Amino acid sequence: MKVIHKKKKKKSFMMLLVLFATILAASVVLTRFPFFKIDASSAVLMDVKSGKVYYEHNASAALPPASMSKMMTELLVLQNVKEGRNSWEEPVTASRYAANVTGAKIGLRPGESLPLRTMFEAMVIHSANDAAIALAEHIGGSEKAFVEQMNMMAHNIGLSSQSVFANATGLSSADLKGFRSAASDRETVLTATDLAITARYLIRTYPEILKITEKTELYIPEKQQSFHTTNAMLPGEAFAYNGNDGFKTGYTERAGYCFTGTSERDGKRFIAVVMGSANTQKRFEDAAKIFNYGFGGGSADMGKWMNRAVKAIHL
Repeated sequence: MKVIHKKKKKKSFMMLLVLFATILAASVVLTRFPFFKIDASSAVLMDVKSGKVYYEHNASAALPPASMSKMMTELLVLQNVKEGRNSWEEPVTASRYAANVTGAKIGLRPGESLPLRTMFEAMVIHSANDAAIALAEHIGGSEKAFVEQMNMMAHNIGLSSQSVFANATGLSSADLKGFRSAASDRETVLTATDLAITARYLIRTYPEILKITEKTELYIPEKQQSFHTTNAMLPGEAFAYNGNDGFKTGYTERAGYCFTGTSERDGKRFIAVVMGSANTQKRFEDAAKIFNYGFGGGSADMGKWMNRAVKAIHL
């Protein structure tokens, strides 16, 4: 009887080893091929606390990120304020270039000044290109000098060697050629992983940014006007997602519809990046699929399957 018992124990142990190896292999496969499909050109899901990647699709391809590259502009502004080189109350003045740039903006006029905090919130919430350029010129002296700081910071926080920041807004160089002071020599390209790393660094280093990204409306008294968020996954918006409180959208003709989002549930926070979607609806729907996977869709199913398999072995 003892011999039979030992054989059963040995057989169970071997089966558990095989199961563990199978689960390990399956988890690697599920990172790349989960039980859902997205239409975006590139995507990634990252855990904010650990930095672990739970899902990736073409995540190391360098693609145009559009306004999602403004996260680096945000980072440099926050760093300068924290280190005392700038203050939230100081005035920032719009140049002719800033006032006349294309895309989303708050309607700055050449020579118009607003507090640095207002410019910053306009860039974060409304993705205002005029505010982003005004901030870049204010902090760097020129957009070109500011771009040098952007690329240096990219290196410092561990972005890939493929990452290139060409301007403060993420606009295509063709949109900037008419402005003599613009940084228009190159094109901005980043990987989905680069964007997730940048968002993670922002959230972990400057968690107060979430108090801004969670806002759906920005009222600017000087302009007597309100500006709406571009993040349609915030509470009350068209694609509201439970737990979402940021982060950054993007669109250009070259980049397609893009989104870097962050959501938190029960103390667990993820970052999802979607690049190159066909339309605004697709980018938010794909982001929701990826978040669902992180918060239990795919990983929970795998955990339940493991528990059932282990119990079966011991029967």
